[in-house]
Amino acid sequence: MPALEDEMTDELFAALPASYRKGIFSTVTTFYFSVAETKKTVTLGPDGCAVAEGKTVEAADCVCKTSEEFLARIWDQGYRPGPMDFMSGKIKSNAPQLLQQFLEAFGKS
Repeated sequence: MPALEDEMTDELFAALPASYRKGIFSTVTTFYFSVAETKKTVTLGPDGCAVAEGKTVEAADCVCKTSEEFLARIWDQGYRPGPMDFMSGKIKSNAPQLLQQFLEAFGKS
C-alpha cells in the first residue's frame, strides 16, 4: 500500500492538466519528476498538459528530483527554492530555470 505522501504526490500530478495555463510554453517541453517512489513525465506545450506514469522520454528537457515534503512545501506553501536548496541536494535539476516556468504555468509563480 502506498504511503500517504505518495498518494498526495499522485493527486498533485493528476490535477495538473486541469490547472494548466496555456500560453506559458510555446513549444513542447518535457519534465521528468522523481519524487521519492513517484516517477512521472509531464509534457507541456501550447495546447495543454499531459502527465504519464514513469519515464516516457529518453531525455527530458528538465529533470527534477526531490522529496515529497519539499515538493509539498513548494507547491502548497509557496516556497521557492534558492541556490542553497540546489547545492544542499534538497532539490536536484538539470534546468532550474524551467522549473520556475513550470510553476508559472500552473499559477504558482
